[in-house]
Amino acid sequence: MKRPALVPLVPFYAAALRLREIALRMGLEPKQKLRWPVISVGSISTGGAGKTPAILALARLLTQRGVAVDVLSRGYGRKIASVQRVDTNGSADQFGDEPLLIAREAGVPVFVAKRRWLAGSLAEECAANGAAVHLLDDGMQHRQLMRALEIVLVGAEDLCDHLIPAGDLREPVLALRRADVLAVSVDDGFALDWIGRKLPGHEVWIYSRTMQWPREMPRKVLAFCGIARPKQFFVGLRDSGLEIVAERVFRDHHAFTEDDIAQLAVALRGSGAEAFVTTAKDLARLGIKTQTLAKVAPVLPVTLTFRFHDPDAILERVGRLFLQRMDGADAAPDQIQ
Repeated sequence: MKRPALVPLVPFYAAALRLREIALRMGLEPKQKLRWPVISVGSISTGGAGKTPAILALARLLTQRGVAVDVLSRGYGRKIASVQRVDTNGSADQFGDEPLLIAREAGVPVFVAKRRWLAGSLAEECAANGAAVHLLDDGMQHRQLMRALEIVLVGAEDLCDHLIPAGDLREPVLALRRADVLAVSVDDGFALDWIGRKLPGHEVWIYSRTMQWPREMPRKVLAFCGIARPKQFFVGLRDSGLEIVAERVFRDHHAFTEDDIAQLAVALRGSGAEAFVTTAKDLARLGIKTQTLAKVAPVLPVTLTFRFHDPDAILERVGRLFLQRMDGADAAPDQIQ
């Protein structure tokens, strides 16, 4: 979201970025190293790039080929500050909505800590069999942890955006040069053309995203979400043929209250909608409040399926990490086939 009135404040944010870059180069922000390879998945924007679906896709791809995987996350929005392994029976308040969703959907260990090195250390202590690959969720700006591979998701919306606070960019677009791999949607010709002009020769992974929902989806729905780019969610639903008779938008990572639930119930009754539709992350944050909402109408989650177009190339790339594995790792290169 562009905020033109805040453009005069952008130079102050940019100056803070430059100071941090100097601190990193001078070693004033020490970098920690884990024993096992770290694959960072991130973006230059504050949210909405598709990092969580990408983490899920990578975790599934690697585990299907017999590679042990865990995920390290900050656990944004959680109310407990300690280093923890995510319990799939827990709540978003305990672990954060994204780590909870990843643990439930991918079926891999997920560890949360503000300092991701501590999360990784706990993961390595808890592992029962050999070495693994750490997937670092939203890791591009968490540069205190060394990584073996930097994957950055980028799209046209990022390339046309502004730095915080006038826009949603956490870093300038040319920070993409730090990436080992740029992940781009197959239908994003603008981003692919930009990379070809500005970063020729850069490794690019192409992916597709599709929406999925329960088979018996009513035609008229009330759609609500608390995500970084709600417009994408509503447009995707409409493009799929659903009639959204009412919309409700909450801030990203919104913690739903009883008052929110009451207002959604009133809105549905007055709209003629037959069901609530929301995202999987919002459903994780709703937690037990879903039961209250379901007394009014069905609460149906929409999931985003993320598919890399060349999984064999990805597996070969990750295989090289084992060949060049960090000191202390004991995984064999032939784990990836």
